[in-house]
Amino acid sequence: MPPFARAFALTTALALSAPALADAPIGDAIQSVPIFDAHVHYKEPAWEAFPVPSVIELMDRSGVAMGLVSSTPDEGTIMLWEYAPNRIVPELRPYHGDVNSGNWTQSETIVGYLEDRLARYPHQGIGEFHIHRLDPFDEPLFREVIRMAKERDIYLHVHTGAAAVAWLYELDPEVKMIWAHAGLGESARNVYRVMEAFPTLMADTSLREYEIDTSGDGLNPEWQKIIYAFQDRLMVGSDTWVNGQWEDYAEIIASNRRWLAKLPRDVAEKIAYRNAERAFGREVTMDLIGKK
Repeated sequence: MPPFARAFALTTALALSAPALADAPIGDAIQSVPIFDAHVHYKEPAWEAFPVPSVIELMDRSGVAMGLVSSTPDEGTIMLWEYAPNRIVPELRPYHGDVNSGNWTQSETIVGYLEDRLARYPHQGIGEFHIHRLDPFDEPLFREVIRMAKERDIYLHVHTGAAAVAWLYELDPEVKMIWAHAGLGESARNVYRVMEAFPTLMADTSLREYEIDTSGDGLNPEWQKIIYAFQDRLMVGSDTWVNGQWEDYAEIIASNRRWLAKLPRDVAEKIAYRNAERAFGREVTMDLIGKK
């Protein structure tokens, strides 16, 4: 075969194989990809059992370069951020003292508390907070919360169902929002519908990893549809809401790597860390491991 013919044949073969290579699962190479953990809590019961340096060490051992942290109370987040400012993206949870997920919208001091903490620290989100049920009397408060977020160009990180997500967008279609747990309790079909209806909505998949991964060769077909359709708006998370989650942290992150390994590299990297880079204006690399 003449040289030009060989060159043409090689170029054609490479061109034909490129899509196949691009679509191939990242596989074991996912182990070298940094993780942005988009759902971390460092609540008061964890402070003694898992001192601040040990939390960063847990992240290091699992290749978690950075985390989005909210805590009850906020002091937990600030302790982590002050110790490792390059590894922690702080967000402000409303819960403190007697104010909790069930009564925070009834607190007469909650607006002042949020304003004060937002003024004192560089939070990049308000949340994770819960909306257990829609109450029309809560509308003035949520308009204030949305105002605070928009003035600072930060996210609301919301643990709620589909109806409340739609309600928040009705209050302000331009609000920036992360749907905690991708709507834990909602079916995959409803998750798809909500993500499709609100094209700026982001979501973290914490506590969804075992629904996403069938533990076989593939992913749950309904979740695979979500992942490919909304690959630019998903992030993984651990949800360390109790100490047991910190005890199992390595396995939680490993379980997320297992399902990410079944995706093409570009999709896996988006969900592992690139979407978070864009959302929070941070550079997420493995070079952060072992550093503060």
